[in-house]
Amino acid sequence: MEISFRGIGYNVTDEDREFLDKKLKKLAFAEDYLNTIDITARKENKGIGFHLEALLKFAWKKEKAVSEDTYELYEGIEKLADKIQSAAKKEKEKTMGI
Repeated sequence: MEISFRGIGYNVTDEDREFLDKKLKKLAFAEDYLNTIDITARKENKGIGFHLEALLKFAWKKEKAVSEDTYELYEGIEKLADKIQSAAKKEKEKTMGI
């Protein structure tokens, strides 16, 4: 599984990447069918906060997007990781009939 993490209006630090990688370790169950996860963190110009978005690409050519708006980056990463895990489980159940 390939994971990319980039920022728009924000520079992703090594600490941010390590935190994300730690949170996404719980996706080990999906390695066989979740090919890539593209995550973007956009610093909002109006107000304070971030818009986090993840595009999940599955082995059967299906794509699913999940997002989270947050004031605190790490809290948003935690919530986004939960949404990614939930989306991966639902997609597997739908596709594989489990």
